[in-house]
Amino acid sequence: MMKKLLSGIAVSLVIAAIATLLGGLKIGNVNLEIVGAPVFAILLGMIITLVAPGLAKNELTKDGIKFTSKKILQWAVIILGFSLNLGTIAKVGLTSLPVIISTITTSLVVAFILFKALKMDSKVATLIGVGSSICGGSAIAATAPVIDADDEEIAQAISVVFLFNVLAALIFPTLGQAIGMGSEGFAIFAGTAVNDTSSVTAAASTAEKLYDCNSILSTAVTVKLTRTLAIIPITLVLALYRTKKEKSSAKNAGSSNVFSIKKIFPWFILYFIAAAIVTTVVGMMPNGGFVSFYVESFVPIMKWLAKFFIAMAMAAIGLNTNIKELIKKGGKPILLGLSCWVMISLVSILVQIITGIYYTNL
Repeated sequence: MMKKLLSGIAVSLVIAAIATLLGGLKIGNVNLEIVGAPVFAILLGMIITLVAPGLAKNELTKDGIKFTSKKILQWAVIILGFSLNLGTIAKVGLTSLPVIISTITTSLVVAFILFKALKMDSKVATLIGVGSSICGGSAIAATAPVIDADDEEIAQAISVVFLFNVLAALIFPTLGQAIGMGSEGFAIFAGTAVNDTSSVTAAASTAEKLYDCNSILSTAVTVKLTRTLAIIPITLVLALYRTKKEKSSAKNAGSSNVFSIKKIFPWFILYFIAAAIVTTVVGMMPNGGFVSFYVESFVPIMKWLAKFFIAMAMAAIGLNTNIKELIKKGGKPILLGLSCWVMISLVSILVQIITGIYYTNL
């Protein structure tokens, strides 16, 4: 079985490796980290399919590409759990919790309203809403298997969410300083209004130079990781909703088949939680050789591996996506993504003003 998958996995791996190199480049003053390896991977996959449309359908590669887009995507989410120390998140994240809850709620509500108003595909709208509100590609990766989204729907959502990530990374540092936001206020703003970790890192790093403050990055990333925990309730709620919907459809159709939540329950989320718990427990241990190795070596490696696996999955999804059709259907998803992005940014600023964080400095 594994032998049958190797060719497709290898193709995805090579594309991901190229995308990772591109995502680490700096050309003049332009740091391509704000684009990130996952976006480069999905774009390269789509371009390759445009030039060689038979690659993803080839008997040698199609099974491995499908495996990468589904299973390796879930593995990426599990591995991501090792980067979450729940104790650290509890300390730093509590301050930002009102902002996080407000922005997540806003994005999901906006996505639902526009899904109805624009008569959009429900899965694309869900993925964009979740990706915008929680943590970009990671949230989309976790949600896609729960709602049974296909590769083209995932590609649409990823493309839209990362478009506004790049804009945020470029615009927000200067904007934050121009509107008088304090350094802590900006850190929370970056952590709640920018989605992907690479874009949060890029925005916060730029802001540290503008604010002459070296703790914006660590605070922004911690806020971002706090948002990541919202993956857990969101995927569970969606699993329950889909189960209820499928049971209702089966009943109306007079089918005797009973749809069980076990079929779609996101079991990988339990492993994601377990990984976070392991990191939290290790973080509570006395400093020593093992703890130092875990924190300084193992966790960074897991972060990198999670990102690389997401890039592999995005490459596979790109290989199964028709870029012409994606562009043709792109109007409504872009409008939805723009609306979520603007409203998240405004709500983040508003809640900070109300709670007194806005003008605070680190």
